[in-house]
Amino acid sequence: MFFANLKNGLNFYSVSLGKILNILELNNLINLFSSNNQFVKLKKWAEKYDGNLNVTGMEGSLRTILVASFYKNVQKRVLLILEDSESAGYFYHDLDQLLGKNSNLFFFPSSYRSAKVNRVDAANEILRTEALTAINSPDSHFIVVTYPDALVEPVVKKAELLKNIIHLSKGDIADLTVVEQLLLENGFSRVDFVYEPGQFSVRGSLIDVFSFSSEFPYRIDFFGDEVDSIRTFDVESQLSKEIKESLDIVPNLHETDNEELFLDSLPDNVILGFSNYRLIYDHLTSLLEGKQDCDELYSTFPLRDKLEGFRKINLSKNPFWDDAETIEFSSSLQPAFNKNFDLVSENLTQLQADGYSICFLSDNEHQLQRLNSIFSDRGDTFAYSAINKTLHEGFISHDLKLACYTDHQIFNRYHKYSLRSDRARAGQVALTLKELNSFKMGDYVVHIDHGVARFGGLIQIDANGKKQEVIKLLYKNDDLLLVSIHSLHKISRYKSKEGEAPTISKLGTSAWQNMKERTKKRLKDIARDLILLYAKRREERGFAFSPDGFLQSELEASFIFEDTPDQLKTTIDVKRDMERDLPMDRLICGDVGFGKTEIAVRAAFKAVCDNKQVAVLVPTTVLAFQHYKTFSDRLKDFPCKVDYLNRSRSSKDVKRVLEELESGDVNIIIGTQKILGKNVKFKDLGLLVIDEEQKFGVAVKEKIKQMKVNVDTLTMTATPIPRTLQFSLMGARDLSVISTPPPNRYPVQTEVLTFDREVIREAISFEMDRNGQVFFVNNNVKELDGLALLIRQLVPGVRVAIGHGQMEGEKLEQIMMDFVNQEYDVLLATTIIESGIDISNCNTIIINRAQNFGLSDLHQLRGRVGRSNRRAFCYLMVDSAVAMTKEAQRRLQAIESFSELGSGFNIAMQDLDIRGAGNLLGAEQSGFIADLGYEAYQKVLNAAVEELKEQEFSHLFKEEDNVRIEEKKYVAECVVETDMELTFPPEYIESVSERMSLYRELDNVKSEQELGNFEERLIDRFGKLPIQTKNLLNLVRIRWRAERLGFEKLVLKQNRMVGYFVQDENSVYYQSQAFGAILDYMQNHAVRCQLREKGGKRSILFIDVEDVDSAYNILLNIML
Repeated sequence: MFFANLKNGLNFYSVSLGKILNILELNNLINLFSSNNQFVKLKKWAEKYDGNLNVTGMEGSLRTILVASFYKNVQKRVLLILEDSESAGYFYHDLDQLLGKNSNLFFFPSSYRSAKVNRVDAANEILRTEALTAINSPDSHFIVVTYPDALVEPVVKKAELLKNIIHLSKGDIADLTVVEQLLLENGFSRVDFVYEPGQFSVRGSLIDVFSFSSEFPYRIDFFGDEVDSIRTFDVESQLSKEIKESLDIVPNLHETDNEELFLDSLPDNVILGFSNYRLIYDHLTSLLEGKQDCDELYSTFPLRDKLEGFRKINLSKNPFWDDAETIEFSSSLQPAFNKNFDLVSENLTQLQADGYSICFLSDNEHQLQRLNSIFSDRGDTFAYSAINKTLHEGFISHDLKLACYTDHQIFNRYHKYSLRSDRARAGQVALTLKELNSFKMGDYVVHIDHGVARFGGLIQIDANGKKQEVIKLLYKNDDLLLVSIHSLHKISRYKSKEGEAPTISKLGTSAWQNMKERTKKRLKDIARDLILLYAKRREERGFAFSPDGFLQSELEASFIFEDTPDQLKTTIDVKRDMERDLPMDRLICGDVGFGKTEIAVRAAFKAVCDNKQVAVLVPTTVLAFQHYKTFSDRLKDFPCKVDYLNRSRSSKDVKRVLEELESGDVNIIIGTQKILGKNVKFKDLGLLVIDEEQKFGVAVKEKIKQMKVNVDTLTMTATPIPRTLQFSLMGARDLSVISTPPPNRYPVQTEVLTFDREVIREAISFEMDRNGQVFFVNNNVKELDGLALLIRQLVPGVRVAIGHGQMEGEKLEQIMMDFVNQEYDVLLATTIIESGIDISNCNTIIINRAQNFGLSDLHQLRGRVGRSNRRAFCYLMVDSAVAMTKEAQRRLQAIESFSELGSGFNIAMQDLDIRGAGNLLGAEQSGFIADLGYEAYQKVLNAAVEELKEQEFSHLFKEEDNVRIEEKKYVAECVVETDMELTFPPEYIESVSERMSLYRELDNVKSEQELGNFEERLIDRFGKLPIQTKNLLNLVRIRWRAERLGFEKLVLKQNRMVGYFVQDENSVYYQSQAFGAILDYMQNHAVRCQLREKGGKRSILFIDVEDVDSAYNILLNIML
C-alpha cells in the first residue's frame, strides 16, 4: 500500500467522519517515489559517465515527481526543455511546489513577453540572468526549466557576465559615491524610488538597487565607507524583507554584442531532459533556420553536434533512441469526470478494491472539506488521504498502486501557474497607482472647511526662525491659503467623473458651507428612507429555508473557479439570511467577473431544494438570455428546471412558460420586468433575485418594494460600492462586497501594439479556429463601417456585426442577441459593451486607440473577456503617428503588466466608485459629488448617517450607542498650531511628492500601533530618524491625547502651551472625567498652569514647555 513506507503510517481521511484528519506533504510523494525499483535504475544510470536514456510511461504530473526525486537524490545539474512556454511554466510550478525554497530551481524564459511584441520584458530578463548566473557558478547543482523560443535567443558570454557583476558583502570597505558611479556606468538609472530592474536610488547612507539577477531589489546601508547591512525589499511596500550577507548586482546585458547561444554557455556535465526529444529538436531546428539570414550567430550553429555533447533523457511516451537504455513506468492520466460524482465514486471504489491508495491534491483547504462533505453526504465509504498543495495534472501510478487526483480537474477548473517574475511586474503597477494618487502642481483639491482649490505645492516658511512646511492652496481671485501639515486630513484630491472640471471656491463666503448643508440634508432624507425600510422588514416574518444538503455542497464544489474569501463569506451570509425567518434583503456588490452570479445560482438552488420558486429580474432582453444560459449550464446536472421570459420569445412559448410557472413545473424563471406582470402567477415564490436594480424605472421599483416585504430578496450590482459608503450604510441595508477576483481565473494576456493588420488577422483567425468570438472596440462611430470592411478583407468569411449607442434600442438588442447566439464572429462596437454583456465564448478583445481610454475604462473593457476556462487575449492598439503622453504610456504599461483582475486597480478606479454611489443613492447624487468632490462627499455622508443614528434612530442602534458612551470623545478633532520645527527634512526625504504622501499618511494614522509601524517603515526606507521627524511623530501622540482631554485647539509656541476647551458652555464635557482630571492637575501644578477666559473662549495655559517631549509629558500626567 502507498503510505506503508511513511514513518507516520497511514494518514487517511475516513470519509464517514466528515472532517479532515491529516494532511500530507508533497515531499511524501518524492520519498515514496525514490524507493521505487525503476527509480533505482534511473539513479544507477545517473552515476555512469555516458549514454542517453529513454524514460517512458510517465503520465500527468508523475513526470515532475520523477524529475524532483531525481534532482534531490543525485544532486546533478539539469536543464529541462519543454515544448512551449506554457508547458514549461506548469512544469516549473510543479517542481517549485515539490522542491520548496532554496532548491536552486530556475526558469529561463524568452526575453519578450510575446512573440508579437518585440519589446524586452524586464521581469523575464531577471529570470534569464538569474539562471545564467547559476549555471556559471562553479560548484552548485541546479535545475533550469526552459523551452525552444527561449533557448534560441542569445545570451551574454560568461567572461562578459563575470566582468560586469558588482559584488558586495557585509563589512566590505566601499565608497558610496564610487558604487553610485559604477551603477551609472553600467547603465542603471537613478530615480527617487526603485520599482523596476535597472534602477537605483540614493538616500543618505542608503542605496536601493534593482539588479537584473534578483526578483527583489536590494537595500544597502553604509556606515561611513563600510557596508553595514544588506537586505532585500518589497517593490510595492518598499519595506525590507530578508537580511543578506552579500549580493551580486548584474546590469542589463541584453544589449551587449559579446553574445552566444544558451547551449554554448552550458557546462559539459549538465544533463538535458526533454519532454519530447523529436518535437523539440524539430522546433529548435526550425527556429534556428528562421534566424540564419539575419544573424551569423545562428548560421554556423551546429545544433546536432552541440546536443551530442550532453547526456540526455527523453521523457515522452515512446522511446526515441534505439541504442539507449529504456526505463518503463506504468501510469495513466486522471480520468475526466466532468463534475459527475457518480463516476468519481465508482472509479475510486474500484481503485480501492484493486488495492490502490487514493490521494486528493488541492491548494485550497476549504475545497478539500467540500469534497469530504460531498462524499460523506453521498454515503461513500472509501478511504483517502489529502495534500494541501496541488500539481498540474493528476495521475494513477500502477507501479506504486497510487491514484493522485487534483480537485481542479475533477471540477474542470483552470489551474494557474505563477513565476517569480510576476512580483517584479507588480512594481510597474505600484508606481502607476502611486503617480495617479499623488498631488501635482495645479491639481484640483478640496479643503473640507474651505472648498475646492488648486494645489500650489509643498513650501517651506520661516516661523520664529524655525523652518516649517505648509501646503499652498490657490482659491478664486488668486486668494492664498496655507495649510499646516498637521491638518492634511482636511485636504483631499478632487475626484468626480473623468474630464469634468470643478468650480473653484471663494474664500471668506458661506457658499461652501451652505452647499455641504444642502447635501447633508438630502443625504439624510435618503438614509432615513433606507433605515425605515430596514426597520419595517425586521418586523415581518418570512420562510426559513432548511440547512444545506449534499446536492447544495456538490453544486458549490463544482464551481469552475476557486472561491475567494469574499465570495465564501457572502455565500455563508446569504444562506444564513435564508435560513432565518426574517425576509432577506441583501445587496451584493462586486466588479465584473467576481462571482456575483454564482452566488445567485447557489441561493436559487437552495430555494428550489425547499420546493420554492425563484424569480430572477434583469434589465435587458440580452441579459435575460445570458442569465438563462448561465443558470441552465450550472444546474443542468441537478433536479431543477430553468426557463426565461423576454420580448424575443414567441407567444406560444410565453403561454407554456406561464402555465408551467403556475403549476410549479418551472423552478427558476429569468426575465425582464415582464415577470412582474399581472398575468405572471407563481405557485410558491420564495426568492427574488434582482440584477442592477438601479436600471429599472420608478414603477418597477415600487412593485419590487411590495414583493420584498415577505419574499427573500437578493440584489446584485456590478458597480463597486466604496468602503466608506459600506460602513455608512451599515444598519440601513445588509451589504456584501466582493472585492477580490477568483484566484485561479485565467489571466488575460494583454499586449500594447501599434495598429497592425497582421495581428488583427491572426487574433480573429485564432478565435474562429477555436469557435470563439471577438470584441473589437472603436469609440468613433463614423469609423465603424470602414473597420468592418477592413476586417472582412483581412479574414474572408468572417461574420461582423456593428453596434453603437446611436442605434435604435430594439435593433441594438437584436444584434446583441444574435452575437450571444454565435451568429456573428466579431462584434465591432463602441464602449457600449463595457457593461452588461457577459459572453463566455468571447475571449479576445481588440481596443483601438487605447491611449485615449482611462485606466478604469480599459479595466472594465478587458473584464469582458477571460470569463471561462479558456486563454483570453486583449490587444491594446495605439496610433504610431500620435505621440502619447507620459500618463497614457504609464496607463497602458500598468494594464499590460497587471494582466489579472484584482484589487490593485481599485485605488485607480474611483470614477467607478462614484458611479456606484450614484447608483445606490440616486442619480442626483452625481451632482453633489461634482460640487463637493468624491472624498468630501463621503465625509458629509458619514456625518449625515451618524447624526441620524445618534438622534432620530438611536433606539435602533442601542448597541452602537453603548460603544459610543464608552469611547466618548467631546471634540471631533484637535487643531494643533506650533512654531517648532516638525518636518521630514528635505535632506532626509528628497522627493517632494513622497514627503507630501507621507505627511498625508501620518495625518491619517489612528493608533499607537499604526504610528509604531509608520516609524519602523520610515527607518527602514530612509534610515535613522532626524530630531525634527521624531518630534513630528510625537506631535501626533500629543494631538490624540489633547482630543481625549477635550481640547478643540492646542497652541505650542514660544515655550508655552495653550489648550482651548469646548466652546459650548452647556456641553456635558464640563461634567466629564476628562475636565475633572485637568482641574486636579491644575491644583497640583498651580505655578506652571492657569485657567483663562477671553472673548468667550476658555483655555488653560502651561508655561516652560521647551519642546515636544515636555508638552507630551504634561498631557500624559493629566490622569484620565
